Amino acid sequence: MRRRLSLSLGLMAFGLLVVGINQWQMDSTAAAQTRATGAQASNAAPAAAPARAASAIVAPNFKVDPLWPKPLPNHWIIGSVTGVAVDSRDHVFIVQNGANSMTQSTEMGTGTVNKTAERCCSPAPPVLEFDATGALVANWGGPADGVPWPRCIQGIAVDPKGNIWIGGDSLQQRAGPPRACQFGGGGSQPVPADAIVSSFETTGPNGARGPATGGGGAGRGGAARGNAAGGRGGAPAPAAARGGRGGTPEPPGPVDAMVLKFSPAGKFLMAIGAPGKVEGPDSQTTLNRPTAMDFDAAANEVYIADTGNRRVVVFDMNTGAYKRHWGAYGNKPDATVDLGPYDPGLHPVPQFRYVSCVHIAKDGMVYVCDKVADRVQVFKKDGTYVREALVSNTTLGGDNGGSVWDIAFSKDPQQRYLYVADGYDKKIIVLRRDNLTLVNTFGQGGRLPGEFVGVGSLAVDSKGNLYTGETFEGKRVQKWIVR
Repeated sequence: MRRRLSLSLGLMAFGLLVVGINQWQMDSTAAAQTRATGAQASNAAPAAAPARAASAIVAPNFKVDPLWPKPLPNHWIIGSVTGVAVDSRDHVFIVQNGANSMTQSTEMGTGTVNKTAERCCSPAPPVLEFDATGALVANWGGPADGVPWPRCIQGIAVDPKGNIWIGGDSLQQRAGPPRACQFGGGGSQPVPADAIVSSFETTGPNGARGPATGGGGAGRGGAARGNAAGGRGGAPAPAAARGGRGGTPEPPGPVDAMVLKFSPAGKFLMAIGAPGKVEGPDSQTTLNRPTAMDFDAAANEVYIADTGNRRVVVFDMNTGAYKRHWGAYGNKPDATVDLGPYDPGLHPVPQFRYVSCVHIAKDGMVYVCDKVADRVQVFKKDGTYVREALVSNTTLGGDNGGSVWDIAFSKDPQQRYLYVADGYDKKIIVLRRDNLTLVNTFGQGGRLPGEFVGVGSLAVDSKGNLYTGETFEGKRVQKWIVR
């Protein structure tokens, strides 16, 4: 017993030593990364002047918490994380694409019909809620009771009343499972529909373990709010009835064209748009691959990054009634024009290429990510263009690339700093919010705590701590303690 205890303590000490060395390496290379990162700012559409690093400004400094979150129950594992949000209680919500972003032969040993492992592993539910300590407190999500569900979940946001909003990013229109659900596509091969037994197990009303009704996530009809041990599933459904998760392949799948609104407990409340219903960027009722949301509490409005329609569109948060929309530089959005591949040597195009985020600052400025165009654009709430910044604008990579995947604001009253998730370069870029000039960067590519693979989602809690979600093969969420 003593020998085992000594061995365990020795392994733990070695692990913490590795994390400490990694953190020191990141700190020691921060200045070099800053010098290597380009940012350009402009108030007018055509021009972009080189920006100088604001060396006199001391931005928040972060240290990763290697023990957050705590281990998941039921031998669950997380797939590609495509959204992170924090509510007023500092609870952290993530959405992840589970089986559709996993490799069957190496990750889902107990998550397929023909199991290849005795105990591990199965995909976790699509929506996971953690408390500030990293403990899993609730899980839910997936098609159930006639509620539509995105084929590739993309983006999660918590509105001022605590309601949960979710978007989707699938282009799939043919039979079978969607392509690997990762930000922009790519990555793992999709799992055959007839090979998946269920995305996860849940605890039913009688406490019995079994696959969740609906197959892609915990069913919402039959039990109370899920806890760390399981979601809200009812009785197990036959394999053939679980669309795409049992023995029957899914029918041809629609484009993800809706945003879903749920209560804090996961009860479906409203949808804006409908699966597969796409009417173009002038539509006042439909969407096309909405990837992110944010809210104006005073006006009771939800702002949506409507990627496929190359626009930001605003609706009433309660009724879903249309308010207004705009495209890049405040232009009329046009989804039919061929923009060609991104070329940093050419003049910036007058249309959004890939609207991957929208966030509203305290001063009312609206910040929009144009992911593969390597730029952030700033607007007034009525869509009037204010300025833009080109961020690491030699970054390529197509839909899987780009340098501006998501943004978050620092927690000081003035929100002086803008954090930018540069997923393709595997780092976080810090800009001054007032002039969009570069302050510093942190992080590097890798799989150790404090490193990144496809960091595409950001959120900040009430204390200023930063949370990062990783897609592609990163498949995790990390907490960064502000210091």
